[in-house]
Amino acid sequence: MDSLTDGIFNFFKKEIIFSISLILAIVSCFFIKPSIAYLDYINWETILLLFVIMIIVEILKNLSVFEIMVRKLLVKVKNTRNLVLFLVFTCFFSSIFITNDVSLIIFVPFSILALVKVDRTDLIVLTVSLQTIAANVGCMVLLIGAPHNIVMFTVSHIPFASFFLLLLPYILVSVAFLIGISFFIPSDDVNLPKLSKIEVDRKDFFKRVFLGVDYFLLLTFIALFILIGNLENIPFFNLLFKKWIIGNEVIFGIISSQIISNVPAAILLSGFSTNYETIIVGINIGGFGTLIASMANLISYKIIVRAHYEFKIRYLIVFTVLNVILLLILFGVFVLLG
Repeated sequence: MDSLTDGIFNFFKKEIIFSISLILAIVSCFFIKPSIAYLDYINWETILLLFVIMIIVEILKNLSVFEIMVRKLLVKVKNTRNLVLFLVFTCFFSSIFITNDVSLIIFVPFSILALVKVDRTDLIVLTVSLQTIAANVGCMVLLIGAPHNIVMFTVSHIPFASFFLLLLPYILVSVAFLIGISFFIPSDDVNLPKLSKIEVDRKDFFKRVFLGVDYFLLLTFIALFILIGNLENIPFFNLLFKKWIIGNEVIFGIISSQIISNVPAAILLSGFSTNYETIIVGINIGGFGTLIASMANLISYKIIVRAHYEFKIRYLIVFTVLNVILLLILFGVFVLLG
């Protein structure tokens, strides 16, 4: 019995967003009787698009495409400031194409290894904090860069160009912020040792690709769609959420992202408002702030704690301070743009 309880607790801890989404979806089923109409709640276009993107990402990851490119470019880095900038903007550019989550899964461990190799563990906390911010910025460039933008694209059908132009001011300001922080990093000489050769394992390649897909993320989306669909059909919640959300999409997007992360926030807001452009701005700005604001934030945190537990508190402080500052700056940009 204890082992079963431990197993359930560990699963809940590992898949906390899925677990909470599932519980809330089940609770909502007591208010709206389950029926075939539940299938209409689910945006199958989002689920399919997300699945295809995850398959492509897993293929690239198993072929080590981006890591091979990064290692070839890394030899040109000569000082610590450039090293950190290189590692940070690797996450920025890669997250455009392989999503912010996968970018951090691949490059945060690699960055920690590189900094340990050059005996600069003192830069790990700041580097990983900036990498996480960079990944959350990079995923704004193309709407395929993050699950919350995939949701908004499939719901709103806003053209690629319009989506990019809508978020461009926030991308530019965020990039300037990252470069500005880099000036506080010492510019000491660095000599990178030779890293071990990458071996691409071709055995059971497609099996590993399909096993690597985050099916719990897909199930999280399905649970959230059912939850929001049921809430829309409960008159009290329908009126309440519409009263709160409509006209306040950016504020509500930022606040809700800090509590439930920006993927559930995107599904929630788009279920009650058709002001899609302001929702898109709100949930993308909302990805900065607390550790919970974006699932990508939790990924970096888990990696750094696993590698260097002694940095746990320092990382939380540095990460939160930088994120809150950027969040306030980006909200200021929104206010100025009117």
